[in-house]
Amino acid sequence: MKMNKNLKIGLKVVSGIAVLFVAILIYHIATAKPAVYENANLQVSRIDFKSDIDSVEAKKINHDLRTINGITSDSIIIKRNVVVYFHNNKMTDSKQVYAELMSKGSYNAQRFILPDNLANKEVCPIDPNSFTYKLSQQINHFFN
Repeated sequence: MKMNKNLKIGLKVVSGIAVLFVAILIYHIATAKPAVYENANLQVSRIDFKSDIDSVEAKKINHDLRTINGITSDSIIIKRNVVVYFHNNKMTDSKQVYAELMSKGSYNAQRFILPDNLANKEVCPIDPNSFTYKLSQQINHFFN
């Protein structure tokens, strides 16, 4: 009989905590403001290198890119002979960045240009016809 009493108290405590967490989650969703991005003009670009990039050359490329006006700091990714960087498209574009980088060093590289068949393709990984997408849209619409 005592075990049943302890079990009931334990279940009530766990249920109370679960209800409290759900209430906090609902409050957070209801009061959260949509994100405001000041970086709406941030763009990602890519340069493909034809030769392997070692660590010394990667540091030089990184340094040369950081000296170009419009490149955002701490956003240069160098992997598999590809350099991905973020830039402010109001200050510079990928053509200017590529031209400046090539003038700073003798790199064997070319600017990546998106093929026409991918240019207008949607990139959202969620299927807009899926139940999950529709449910999240309804919840978002309800609270906003």
